Amino acid sequence: MARVFSGIKPSGAVTLGNYVGALRSWVAAQDEDDCVFCVVDLHALTVPHDPAQLRALTLELATVLLAVGVDPDRCTLFVQSHVHEHAELAWLMECTASVGELRRMTQFKEKAGDQEFVSGGLFTYPALMAADILLYDTDRVPVGDDQRQHLELTRDLAGRFNTRFGETFVVPEAAILRVGARVMDLQDPTRKMSKSEDSPQGVILLLEDPSSIERKIRRAVTDTETEVRYDPEAKPGVSNLLALLAAATGSDPAELAGRYQGYGALKADCAEAVVELVRPVQMRYAELAADPRAVASLLGHGAGKARATAAETLARARRAVGLLPGSAQSRRA
Repeated sequence: MARVFSGIKPSGAVTLGNYVGALRSWVAAQDEDDCVFCVVDLHALTVPHDPAQLRALTLELATVLLAVGVDPDRCTLFVQSHVHEHAELAWLMECTASVGELRRMTQFKEKAGDQEFVSGGLFTYPALMAADILLYDTDRVPVGDDQRQHLELTRDLAGRFNTRFGETFVVPEAAILRVGARVMDLQDPTRKMSKSEDSPQGVILLLEDPSSIERKIRRAVTDTETEVRYDPEAKPGVSNLLALLAAATGSDPAELAGRYQGYGALKADCAEAVVELVRPVQMRYAELAADPRAVASLLGHGAGKARATAAETLARARRAVGLLPGSAQSRRA
């Protein structure tokens, strides 16, 4: 099986869009690939944050991953900061990347914007992302359009390192991100549903109370017409509701449109389907959250599995670049 790496940052509560758009594909991938899944908490340090909130969000996100069906017996699931090799290899990648390459990263420009304080970590985090991937001899990385530039940098850094110091890293390939429905904001269906606090009524959280989910869907933006038609460009609000219903029921949104004569029935069925979709996840999450020590144990086991591979890769890189081994590295060499 191919080794596949995916990471997710604990930057906020998991949304319905995260679930149907990505996390369900993580669960399915476990049956086909050797999957490494990581909660990338070190990446969350690149912007101002509250320490207690970061710890809570990291544990919540890891628990959600378990609740949706990520299985530690069929994959490697861990928290990034629990495997120190990520930070150490990131330094080697920073020393392999050029300032010009890092400066060209479009996400840095977008996130830095006109912020008064911009951390050095925000500038160099593509090097940490490269380390995340390269540590596990990754064959494929599922990426969306917003991450293609970072993966290309990872490939460039791996190739450059191999050329300078000898074959050390597997150069990963991009994989087409297998996504579910592209879930849009319920109040602004021209933009993706995200964790942003700009549109609280437009975002459904995976762990949200069912009554709140129903209320948000009933109040979702549609249009002034009455025809139910799947047409994302002309009718983005209605099409978003059809896409949500399709994602929840495993149907085709265009086919579903033919069943409805008005928006009221569509919203009612969509709300019911979404509540039923998230119900088993919420129930499993409640069970797991009631025993945080068990979750921590699973994450510790995953970190041990990850470290076994990461340590070998880092040892190769240290030898290749010319670092003098210490006692631990000498035993591995």
